[in-house]
Amino acid sequence: MNTTGTLTETSNLSQWLGRQESHRDRLAVFPANALAATLNQDSVFAQGDVLPALWHWLYFLPHTKQSELGPDGHAHRGGFLPPVSLPRRMWAGGDLHWHRPLRLGQDVKRISTIHGIEQKQGKSGELVFVKVLHEISDDEGVAMQEIHNIVYRSQASTGGASQGSGLVQAEYPAQFSRRLVPDSVLLFRYSALTFNGHRIHYDHRYTIEEEGYEGLIVHGPLVATLLAELLREHKPGATWLSFTFKALLPMIEGQPLRLCGRALDESRYELWAENDRGAMTMTASAVIQDLSSL
Repeated sequence: MNTTGTLTETSNLSQWLGRQESHRDRLAVFPANALAATLNQDSVFAQGDVLPALWHWLYFLPHTKQSELGPDGHAHRGGFLPPVSLPRRMWAGGDLHWHRPLRLGQDVKRISTIHGIEQKQGKSGELVFVKVLHEISDDEGVAMQEIHNIVYRSQASTGGASQGSGLVQAEYPAQFSRRLVPDSVLLFRYSALTFNGHRIHYDHRYTIEEEGYEGLIVHGPLVATLLAELLREHKPGATWLSFTFKALLPMIEGQPLRLCGRALDESRYELWAENDRGAMTMTASAVIQDLSSL
């Protein structure tokens, strides 16, 4: 892919601001149990159980026809999302707030709105950030709100895309942590569960030759989910109020990943993921309510 964008081109994208789309879905039990198995958990979910934080990404999946996919495996641009011509698209982070938990078996509705479009010139080249606001409603009204941050980047030279502009290490020790090595089977299963056709997660040759990474990329939402699961294991049964995360560096399949967390007080937590060099690849913060401590 040799397509590149220019600030002149992207200045015309403001017409996408405010664009909306709406989807309905049922929070079926099977996807939750399938993700539990994928994450090597013994959990068995049933109707009425609380859906764990970030597991809503298993629902409202796109049904893009094969003929409507672009060369990267994503849907062609210019439908709901603006037609940014920069070739590399990544999930940069998100900001989520819950008014009440979502529960399995519920019929829910999601309204998505293009909330912001921002152009920047970074050290690695041109960047375009697109913010999408998702509002998920149940029978009582809006149950959760999410800002989904997408970044579009210029083409990178081979081997350079995964290095980042610098390595940031945590300034404080973890109070609880665990390690794992994401492999290609984990990436495949998560892609399948989220109907994600982005080739950087399964097509090794494409990932290296076309997008300039050193190996398959671990999904940003998967790393965020693993961080949320680390806290859920540390504080089981807590009610989630908010979760914010930001991707700093790509995680490469087959490289060790350390998930870390520490408490700021009884309800606020800092979380982060580290690669095998000790550099943070994602940072996150969560606010929970642990009723057992009241």
